[in-house]
Amino acid sequence: MASRPDGAGEGRRGPAWPVPSPFQVTVRTVPIADGVDRVEARARRSLERLGLPRGDTLLVQGAEDLAGAEGRALWDRLEALKARGLYRRIGFRAGIEDGPALLARRFQPDVIELPINLLDQRIQHTGVLSELAALGVDVHATSVFANGLLFISGEPLPPEMAGHAHALSRIRRRLAEARIDPMQATLAYAMGLPEVSAVIASVASAAELRAVVAAANAPTPALDWATLQLEPATAAAAGPRAISSAA
Repeated sequence: MASRPDGAGEGRRGPAWPVPSPFQVTVRTVPIADGVDRVEARARRSLERLGLPRGDTLLVQGAEDLAGAEGRALWDRLEALKARGLYRRIGFRAGIEDGPALLARRFQPDVIELPINLLDQRIQHTGVLSELAALGVDVHATSVFANGLLFISGEPLPPEMAGHAHALSRIRRRLAEARIDPMQATLAYAMGLPEVSAVIASVASAAELRAVVAAANAPTPALDWATLQLEPATAAAAGPRAISSAA
């Protein structure tokens, strides 16, 4: 389970689950603009609000925080929290444009959270996943539903994706011809990558959770994944926020 440092959500979750908690909890830091002291204090506070003595993973909320002047000081704070046993693993969230393999060599994280989805397969085909695997980094795939673009039918696309309507229609048609549900396909692609150790999917209701669990446990479809992506140049032009927003 992933927890954003918004306070309210953490306060609701803490009393709602059994003790000891059955979940492996991942906590995201607040932005470094708040100062490294605030980042550390908020990471500690998150555990208190969640009612946990320790968390599984603490992630820097964005790679840009590590790339800045205080990046090393921030990472030192995370390593100190790990050394004290408050978090079992530390890492960061990044996109392909952030150079995640370079950052991994510099900071030696336990975990990196990356946007990986069927429509934008650049992280796989550029060798980033292989590099991270060689460094012993666990990769958590996020944004696997690509902002719901494969589920949009008969509705206008977001403005930044309107020019790619034909390509998206072609991909949806191929899935329909294969009688494969888009949710099943998107999950199967991410879960089938050997370098990916966990797939993160956001849900807003119990019904959505049941649908995700059912799709994740369905037989892996025999698909040519490479034919179901937007062309690399198209994905890059669309931008990471268009097809890799939190989902």
